[in-house]
Amino acid sequence: MIIESRMTRNPVTVAPEVTVEDAAKIMKQEKVHRLPVLDKNKKLIGVISEKDILRALPSPVSSLSAYEMPYLLSKLTVKKLMTKDPVTISPNTIVEDAARLMVDQDLSCLPVMDGDRLVGIVSKSDLFKMILEMFGARHYGVRISFLVDDKPGTIAAISRALSEQGIDIISFGTFMGTDPTNAECTIKLQGASMSKVVDIVKPHVSKILDVREV
Repeated sequence: MIIESRMTRNPVTVAPEVTVEDAAKIMKQEKVHRLPVLDKNKKLIGVISEKDILRALPSPVSSLSAYEMPYLLSKLTVKKLMTKDPVTISPNTIVEDAARLMVDQDLSCLPVMDGDRLVGIVSKSDLFKMILEMFGARHYGVRISFLVDDKPGTIAAISRALSEQGIDIISFGTFMGTDPTNAECTIKLQGASMSKVVDIVKPHVSKILDVREV
């Protein structure tokens, strides 16, 4: 999956001369927590976030919402608080590379650039939504987690055993195991009871970690 399919297209932006007060109002109105900053030539020069605004304010004022301090923010401009020259990605960046960038550099968002043109933005919230999809969190069913030996054919055998019983696999995720010799898998399924799923999966796994209906 590439970022183009998940990014927020044509994000709301602000100019560097806009006051921080007005930027906070725009965030509230548009229900966003960060705004790309474009100069008069539509070139991306920064990003301002609600956290940037709050960090700039002294305690105990900083404990208030950014939207509740018009007097303190009325003269300060976005240019003074924004993060300059933000890290960016292209629309064809794969999702895992975007996630890796965010984690490794502790970023809350990544503007998406097509050449010199801002075409979108992706945030940590967007990645969390993808995690919900990956786990089938919005579908009711049986969720089972287990350890398997890290060798070719194991996952295929489990998938085949389930499909032969007419069980619908909603999601199938693999993760780091307890050591390099194994992997942890989590599957969300529909069309079978917990006991039946356990009976099918058990011969193919080294240890069942958890099973529940959710």
